[in-house]
Parts: sequence; C-alpha cells; structure tokens
Amino acid sequence: MAWHASGTYNKSDGSGGSSGATMRYKEESSHGANAGLDVARNLLEPVKKKHPGISYGDLWTLAGAVAIEEMGGPKIPWRPGRVDATDSKSCPPDGRLPDASKGAPHIRDVFYRMGFNDQEIVALIGAHVLGRMHTNRSGYDGPWTHSPTTFSNDFFVQLKENKWVKRKWNGPEQFKDEKEGNLAMTPADLAFLSDPKFKKFVDLYAENEQKFFEDFAKAFGKLLELGVKFK
Repeated sequence: MAWHASGTYNKSDGSGGSSGATMRYKEESSHGANAGLDVARNLLEPVKKKHPGISYGDLWTLAGAVAIEEMGGPKIPWRPGRVDATDSKSCPPDGRLPDASKGAPHIRDVFYRMGFNDQEIVALIGAHVLGRMHTNRSGYDGPWTHSPTTFSNDFFVQLKENKWVKRKWNGPEQFKDEKEGNLAMTPADLAFLSDPKFKKFVDLYAENEQKFFEDFAKAFGKLLELGVKFK
C-alpha cells in the first residue's frame, strides 16, 4: 500500500506520489493495481482515529517503513510532511504502476518516470520477498519465496537459483520453479534475469544481503518521499 500510494509519481509534472493520500478516493482505489489494498487501509483506520493529527499520507508510508523493519529488514528513513488532498481532483491516471505481464522496457518506463535508475529499480523489486500474489487481486497466484513474512535477499536467491517453467493453468502467463512448483514469478520478475543491466544487480544482491539492505533502505525511503513538499 505504501508503495502503490507513492509509485504514481511523475517527475515531469510533479503529479502523483504519497502526498495527498489520493487512494482514499474511488478514482484511484478502483485502479486494477490497487485491488485488495482496502484491507490494509482499513487496518490502519483505528490508528488514524487514535491519532487524528497524522495525515493519511504520513500514516500509510510510516506503516510501510515500520512493516519492513518489523519483518527483519533495514530501518527505512522516514519523516512526516505529507498533506492529504481534500478531494479527488489530484488523483493520478490509471496505468502508472508496473504491469507484471510486461518486460524490461516497460519496467524502465515506469521507474524512470519516477526518477529511479537501474540499480534502485532492482533494489526495490527485492521487496517481492514479502507476501504473495492473489488471483482475486492481481490475477496471479503464489508466493515468490518460502519466507513471505521475513525480509531478506531471498527473492534474488530464488530468482537466480531456480529454473523457471511456464505454469499450465487458466490464469495469466506466469512461471513456477521446476523443482517443486511451489514458487511463482511473473514475466516482469523474469525480466530482471534476462536484462543484462538488471541482472548484474540481481547477482550482487543475491550474494550480498547487507548491500541489498543498504540500497533498499535508500531507494524505498526515496520512493516514500516522491513529490512530497517538506517544510
């Protein structure tokens, strides 16, 4: 949720980003990429009621930073200053978040628009170590790793060490590990293996978890602040 609230930023015109918390409005919450995020937003409502002084933008991004740290990840740099929008006029257009069915050119289009470079892109995708895909949300199914509640470099390890084969099913094209068939990758995930510029960072992070933690903390902290006008 913190990522999807922030990843709509467009550096060319300053629109989108976590300041505004515009996912509160149906014009943005109804975007396909945000399916299921009402669960996370609703879980934070009691916190908002107890601390009404915090903006939704600050609450959502702080929750994301805290979650990473609580699951064993690095401390994410965070500071308050997001101001909530009072209406839906500033909701970003649909289509600004990554499409899991596409490859490296699309990934770069999305992240370059926000102002990230290739190294930062790969660091951020390492967050796929967490959670899993759900058919009733993204249409895809399955976890990327065996430890979906522990933050580590295991996404890169699994991506590199497994042989990925197409899954035969009625859903969108996705891949499973050939050995056990319990893990899942999308076409976009596998683009990080096939693209040489991305792969060198996949190799780096698979071998050096501390380096991944350092680079992820910087990139995720940057993501959470995109478009925010701090006082």
